[in-house]
Parts: sequence; C-alpha cells; structure tokens
Amino acid sequence: MGKIVRRCFAVDLVDDAESIARYREWHKPGGPPQAVTDAIRADGVVDLQIWLVGDRMFMILEQDETLAVDPATKAIRDAANPDVSAWDALMRTFQKPLPFAPNLTWVEMEAIHLLAAQPSKNI
Repeated sequence: MGKIVRRCFAVDLVDDAESIARYREWHKPGGPPQAVTDAIRADGVVDLQIWLVGDRMFMILEQDETLAVDPATKAIRDAANPDVSAWDALMRTFQKPLPFAPNLTWVEMEAIHLLAAQPSKNI
C-alpha cells in the first residue's frame, strides 16, 4: 500500500426534511449499490465518511495515493459505468451546489490548519 492521503469535500443538500431523510436512507449500510462501493474502492479509497449538519455535508476520504486517478480519468471511468452514473444522477437530485460553485457538487476543500504542523512543547 502506498501513502494514504486525506481529502475533504463539501456540498449542500436541498433544504427539505423529507429529502434529507431519503438521502440518509440511501447512505445506510447496504444502501449504495455494490457497483458504486466497488468503484470507490477501485480508486484506492480505504475510508470514506459523509458528515451532515443541517443541509451541509462534508465528505472525508482517505485514499491510497498510488491507486488514485486524476479527476478527468475518474470522470471518464465513472461515466462508462452505468451503475455509478445512475447513482450519481440520483444523488444529484438531493444535492444543491454550494453558492460559490454553482455548477459543481462535492467541491474539494483546502486544509488550512493541521495540528501536526503546529509547534509542540513538551508538557
């Protein structure tokens, strides 16, 4: 296994309690189609978590850097997989782009503070 990198993304959900409840149901264990889970793992993702507060979601994923592909290659591969394409289309019905990224979902975030990068004192 290569170096594991952590990447974080954000997107909003349509602000509707019933819609958010359905989105949550789709993400329970066994909810996503197996082909989608397999495609995520094929991209070297060793852990993926989605966190929700109100209608804002954050996705944290840890990925084996040696298996990661560039976004353009991933988009082509995902588009060629009918199960992944159908899942993506379904999930987009629940998602609402962030105000500053009107044509995107799951916008990658920039790390601006890392505790490991801070100086430490022996206490």
